[in-house]
Amino acid sequence: MITGKNYIGNNLSGKGDVKFTTLNPKLNTENPSTFVEATTEEVDMAAELAWNAFKTYRKIPGKQRAAFLNAIADHILELDEELVERYTSETGLPEGRAKGERGRTVFQLRSFAELVAQDDWRENTFDAAEPDRKPIPKVDLRKTLIPMGPVAVFGASNFPLAYSTAGGDTASALAAGCPVIVKSHPMHAGTSELVASAIVKAAQETGMPNGVFSCVNGGVDVGVNLVNHPKVKAVGFTGSINGGRALFDLASQREEPIPVFAEMGSINPVVITPKAISRRADEIAQTYADSITLGTGQFCTNPGLLLTIKDANTQNFVETLAEKTVAISPQCMLHPNIKRGYEKNGEEVTSQKGVESMAKRSEDVQVNDAPAEVATVSGADFLNNPKMHKEVFGPFSLVVQCKDEEELLQVIENLEGQLTGTLIAEKDDDLDLATLVDVLQNRVGRIIYNGVPTGVEVCPSMQHGGPYPASTDSRFTAVGVHSIKRWARPISYQSFPEELLPNYLR
Repeated sequence: MITGKNYIGNNLSGKGDVKFTTLNPKLNTENPSTFVEATTEEVDMAAELAWNAFKTYRKIPGKQRAAFLNAIADHILELDEELVERYTSETGLPEGRAKGERGRTVFQLRSFAELVAQDDWRENTFDAAEPDRKPIPKVDLRKTLIPMGPVAVFGASNFPLAYSTAGGDTASALAAGCPVIVKSHPMHAGTSELVASAIVKAAQETGMPNGVFSCVNGGVDVGVNLVNHPKVKAVGFTGSINGGRALFDLASQREEPIPVFAEMGSINPVVITPKAISRRADEIAQTYADSITLGTGQFCTNPGLLLTIKDANTQNFVETLAEKTVAISPQCMLHPNIKRGYEKNGEEVTSQKGVESMAKRSEDVQVNDAPAEVATVSGADFLNNPKMHKEVFGPFSLVVQCKDEEELLQVIENLEGQLTGTLIAEKDDDLDLATLVDVLQNRVGRIIYNGVPTGVEVCPSMQHGGPYPASTDSRFTAVGVHSIKRWARPISYQSFPEELLPNYLR
């Protein structure tokens, strides 16, 4: 049942006067529930509860935290159709996507439960004492990872489950031993409240301290209050460059600066070699038409930039790609604001000198649908105009036709940091593939060979992050069990008696 209130620890609270509703983008009508924005007092209460909970929660054995995470997964599944219906009504996304994302969310929770049931994730190291070592005796040193403290997690607009209330940031922080305060995304506040109820229920059932989890509603002011609170020790964010950078700057200006692990914008360059086009142009065009329009292009891994070398086959390939892309029926975007942003950013790119729009869907477009578009430009014009480098969040892709291999490498070298880079090539390719890979890897967090960037596997080998502005710290991933390292810090114990050491260091 949706109350519209905030979860401050285990209790519902709605003290504020500011209220809002969510929108059904498919119907372009307001959903019936009204939500109450958290007050400064409520944010403060959540942070204080989290800090007090941290004193206990950080010491709870991994097996008990694993039971908590598994219980969250169980209770999310128990929400069943109520959750699916709320998800679809607040996003315009289909039921299949809702169920798929729910499955991913549950899998993440169970993966972290399995991880922390053992202490291997702490990367413990032991250096035994050597009292007789000359000329200086060696002391006993043992190093481990410990949780940082309460974490503020910002729900993502495009993943109401997998990157939001009980998504990867929350699951990994709770696994590490950090209490979590979620700021729900205003576009899907009802979905967030339902998931929050599952987390609170699991916390109570498994004996977790009150305050190990809170969920607050609101916009920018609530987010600012949360990041500025001295009891909050780290931030997790998935969203736009502007939003992530604002949080990063805010956190760095605190009296005690804290880390912000933000996964932000990316246009995910795809290099397609001339030989690949000459041999399988139609196949590549269809594959990328499907990838560009997948989820209405509302993925951080959407292939927004295709790079190739201009030759006799290139123009035909671009035309085929454009035809296949716009032939796919338009789909609803998450919110009218996102649709307006898509139109504005797309028009800004296509209005630049040298850019030619190859095709744009104009028929059968409903009010919040996003018509797909493919445009093209020369390598020289792209290099000379940074405005073409910006992310167009939606089913849009720009094809850059370079004059030769040297210009292609120059384009890659001048790109901002990206989440992914892809190479579509042949085994007997004419281009220097090793050099292409070498240049790409300096710009991205994940390289794909003969595939598509959309689709992020949840596993230990996944790196979902990249050089700025793809993320604020390219050393960490936001997906997979290694993302737990964002919320832990190393500590060394020197010359300690065994009885004072944590069990996992004895």
